[in-house]
Amino acid sequence: MLFIGAQFIIWSVTGAYMVFFDIDYIHGDSLVITHQSKIKPENLTYTSQQLFQQYPRAKNLSVGVLIDREVYRFRIDKQQFIVDARSGEVLSPLNKTTAIALAKHLYSGDDDVINAELISSTPPFALSARHLPVWQVDFDHFSSPTFYISANNGKVVNKRHQFWYIFDWMFRFHIMDYGDDEDASNWLLFFIASFALFAALSGLVLTYFKVIKPIINSGKKRGNKRRNTANKPHQDANLSVGDKS
Repeated sequence: MLFIGAQFIIWSVTGAYMVFFDIDYIHGDSLVITHQSKIKPENLTYTSQQLFQQYPRAKNLSVGVLIDREVYRFRIDKQQFIVDARSGEVLSPLNKTTAIALAKHLYSGDDDVINAELISSTPPFALSARHLPVWQVDFDHFSSPTFYISANNGKVVNKRHQFWYIFDWMFRFHIMDYGDDEDASNWLLFFIASFALFAALSGLVLTYFKVIKPIINSGKKRGNKRRNTANKPHQDANLSVGDKS
């Protein structure tokens, strides 16, 4: 137990952190406002027929809203596009000004944007490379909220803050993943967990023999002593009667 005691403390601390914080907050769901914007058909002056004439290979066409304007989103091969549904203007990839405006529009707080950076390669570990290119927009808050907005489709593909990064490290320590795999079935965890189970079971056995059994035996001894004490006056009385006869 001395050998694995440090890991027991780590499990307790990391487990308490992961239970204390709501998982939706950790995921950053509370940072984003889901606007229920209605699409106005009269604003779709650039029709879908015109779009397919201009982009005959377009697939997965959808209509949405980008801040305050109706837009078409579609894909050609692996490339995503945003087109203004009024004018047919191509809006992707988003520029810095639009990315900041979109981030402010979706952000649930009222903090200022302190940084906006386009990431086209080498994404941070909090972001998958499949989302590139993205705009990283940072807000001025003690928890350092960050939005990752796709430059091609204008959607928030990820959101992060300091408590998420702490949670990530807590999870790594909890599953004893000291590399970068985040693998919950690593051999180190299996070995320590097995050893901990053995230590707990052996501790229960020792508790029985060192604590519970001596108490039981002590109780039996006290019971026998009381019975012997109770029987002794009765025996003395019998001897006295025998002497008088």
